[in-house]
Amino acid sequence: MLSFFLPDQGRLSAVRLYQEVGLDTVELSPVQGGWRLEVPRPRVDRMEYLFEVTHRDGRRETILDPGNPLRVAGVFGDKSVLEFPEYRAPSWVRDPAPPYEWARETIVSAPGLDISWYGPAEPPPFPSLLVVHDGPEYARLAMLLRYLELGIRHTWFRPMWVALLQPHDRNRIYAADDDYADALSVLGRIPARRRIGMGTSLGALAMLHAHRRHPDLFDALFLQSGSFFTREHDPQERRFPRFEQITDFVESAKRGKGRPVPVAMTCGLAEENLSNNHLLAEALDLQGYDVTFREVADVHNYTAWRDAFHPHLSRLLQDMT
Repeated sequence: MLSFFLPDQGRLSAVRLYQEVGLDTVELSPVQGGWRLEVPRPRVDRMEYLFEVTHRDGRRETILDPGNPLRVAGVFGDKSVLEFPEYRAPSWVRDPAPPYEWARETIVSAPGLDISWYGPAEPPPFPSLLVVHDGPEYARLAMLLRYLELGIRHTWFRPMWVALLQPHDRNRIYAADDDYADALSVLGRIPARRRIGMGTSLGALAMLHAHRRHPDLFDALFLQSGSFFTREHDPQERRFPRFEQITDFVESAKRGKGRPVPVAMTCGLAEENLSNNHLLAEALDLQGYDVTFREVADVHNYTAWRDAFHPHLSRLLQDMT
């Protein structure tokens, strides 16, 4: 059992546990000196959470757990985190090797997004190109560039160019948007040994959509916790403004025939997206794609995506670089 406690001297009228691991009970009960909740441990190895508190005057806010010093950064700010005995951060996260030198960093504007380019100080002839949706967030919250540095240093894969993409209107252009996929296709003009598309959540969906609309654009895909919504499995997403656009594309991708390329997919065991990711992986496999699918004992967050880089992304890059 897990036990959560928030101290309080009568300032609060209600406390809820904000979490994404699928707990059925989230309301803390008033007890002497504060608020308490006891729940069964979810089927994850780590758990990010916040407290949602309601003050006596009706004001609401989310706060960190003052009794837990362990924090993790996220897109919308820090969260408290529990790491259970089974959890092990990847060994490369603690690798003391000095930073790798990238040859350059430039910011290039393109329709709907900014692109940051990185390259090795001594690039091999005709290097491959890794194209990453939400790249700056991957770098800041999932240590992507550090992972790539160490992968090159330890010869998990060869040096490559990296394009970190930052969208201006993520929910619009990542939602199976044809205009965005057409704009992204200009990357196909860049001479590269191979091009690998990478993304998470809606960014994974947009990578698959770009691949299906422009089959020669990418030679491999790394898709994490993709928002491959279906009407049957994702009714909770119906309020998303482009839900129908996404589900129409996903259905067409499962029925159609694309250019089969290697696809590595990861998804959290306790994610709402798990079922739709399984269905898409099965459909791509039947279409002749070389699909690997791995479940991780976590949910929809950058630490979970970071922890799956090695060996799953490493194997893909080893073959593609």
